[in-house]
Amino acid sequence: MEMYIGEGFAGNGVNASHINIMIGPRNGVVGQAFSASLASPSQGHCPFMVVIKPNVPAKPMTLYVNKAEISGELHGNATWGASQAAIAKAVTEALLSGVLPAQAEDEWCIITANWVNPSCNDIDEVYHNNYRACTQAICAAMEKLPTRHQLTQALPQLGNPFYTPKA
Repeated sequence: MEMYIGEGFAGNGVNASHINIMIGPRNGVVGQAFSASLASPSQGHCPFMVVIKPNVPAKPMTLYVNKAEISGELHGNATWGASQAAIAKAVTEALLSGVLPAQAEDEWCIITANWVNPSCNDIDEVYHNNYRACTQAICAAMEKLPTRHQLTQALPQLGNPFYTPKA
């Protein structure tokens, strides 16, 4: 069974987005994780189906899992609104453009784990960063990135937005 895993990060500061993604057949491990996650919400983290608009889910069926517990109206709107819309657009475009194979439409599913900062302050920036991060994550997953060469080049530059080790 196939399983594709990817990661994407876009933006800066409180409106940045970080997305982890799993893509694969419904009858495989991604499908098992999809159904288990949907059926087993935990306090503050309630996975939900990504929709383009009410009654029109993205395809392949996509499950949104929030990494940060919702804390306030703006954060809720940024997560359930802007971030979800960005994920729906990125997934649907990936299917329609051929980044995802044709069989993905009805036979695969996707799980996204999404970071939307509780301190976000610009819902439009959250949308754009989530769209870019999800697009990157999908492409990275389908292309099985990073390559060994990319790992070798990146290691001397080790760091992330929250920590960079001192030499």
